[in-house]
Amino acid sequence: MVRRLAAILAADVAGYSRLMSQDEAGTLAELKTHRSELIEPAIAKYGGRVVKLMGDGILVEFSSVVAAVECGAEVQREMAQRNRGKSEARRMLLRIGIHLGDVITDADDIYGDGVNIAARLEGLAEIGGICISGQVYDQVDGKLPLSFRALGAQTLKNIAKPVEVYGVDIGEAGATVDPGKMELKVNYCRAPDGVRLAYAAAGRGPPLVKTANWMNHVEYDWASSINRHLFVALARDFTLLRYDARGNGLSDWDVDDISLEAWVTDLETVVDAAGLDRFPLFAMSQGCAISIAFAVRHPERVSHLILYGGFARGAYKRAKNELELQKAKALGTLIRTGWGDDSPVFRQLFSSLFMPGGTKEQLEKFAERQRTTTSPECAYRYFEATRSLDVTDLLPKVTVPTLVMHVRGDQVQPFEAGRELAAGIPGARFVPLQGQNHIPLENDPASARVIEEIRLFVK
Repeated sequence: MVRRLAAILAADVAGYSRLMSQDEAGTLAELKTHRSELIEPAIAKYGGRVVKLMGDGILVEFSSVVAAVECGAEVQREMAQRNRGKSEARRMLLRIGIHLGDVITDADDIYGDGVNIAARLEGLAEIGGICISGQVYDQVDGKLPLSFRALGAQTLKNIAKPVEVYGVDIGEAGATVDPGKMELKVNYCRAPDGVRLAYAAAGRGPPLVKTANWMNHVEYDWASSINRHLFVALARDFTLLRYDARGNGLSDWDVDDISLEAWVTDLETVVDAAGLDRFPLFAMSQGCAISIAFAVRHPERVSHLILYGGFARGAYKRAKNELELQKAKALGTLIRTGWGDDSPVFRQLFSSLFMPGGTKEQLEKFAERQRTTTSPECAYRYFEATRSLDVTDLLPKVTVPTLVMHVRGDQVQPFEAGRELAAGIPGARFVPLQGQNHIPLENDPASARVIEEIRLFVK
């Protein structure tokens, strides 16, 4: 056995199986083209050696750590250019992991923990991004026009000790996201039953998917003073993917099926269309039940589950007596009869329920949002479906890291509903928030806490 110190780069194609299932011959030909025209020339340029190819993956050895990171960054930048103009579902995107460690050589192959750690780091990398170990960071910090973000000590499979991990920003060092320049491009896809779904992404960084909920509108919400502060803050750290639920926003309003199964299938459709394999999932209100069902069905795709203002049982299911049940149903009747009314009285009443601490301007904007996002009939059907939800049997089956946040004075979904979620999900972290507003407003002290908790939990 011969041992030596080496910089090891491991890379693979994100979503390769999905791409192959859509076009086997075309995907293989495209991969070979990228290898011959970009990846292998870049490796040679920076003095690397291809150890072996593994299907869609590649293992490379460098004598210089700086050269390994430079090579990875150049490949990712060029791949981003090559993917421009392609539909998101057909983009070929790489994940790269780089580690500096001791390796064992056997002929032309290399083995050992150094290789294993690089492979595990590749699995942690965001799609189109790079993850490096602390050993690599110590050698390259300050030597390259790149910025790095600490991801903390990570426990890697079959590696005895935790490894310090850093994400690499392959753009300019210290670059920041200007909210005013964030491009919001709306895309469309179709669910299996033919319903057209609208989705949009904004920001830069690892993906964060927000599950759709009632009264969503990907364009209006981005411009609205009620929600914009939350989405812009998240888009500074993540590529935030949002979509409109069926019956809402820019998605089809005239739909036959409004149910938990349909909502989960819609989420599957959107993340597949966006080319996402694994991602944190953020949900608000009734979107929490949808996210729980998705996470149980696809635990391999959800890295973190974040639930805000949610519930496992809808109001009809958790009513303790007939009086509570009738009170819950009364609001549904008001929605059906007053949603499209020209009089602002109902809309203001509804707005005050969702955000009793809102300013006059915020209440007016929320009232207008009701008309903009959905029809009276869709609003009523959606409301009735969510009030009848019950995913309590799924809570013990959630296996992904989970953060639950709930406002103590929430008048739409009671505080106990949030506690029930956290208590039912194994290992869930529960964060109680001060306030009364169901929607986290910009002037709420809880809003900054929500954003910070998400950042810390995911990163």
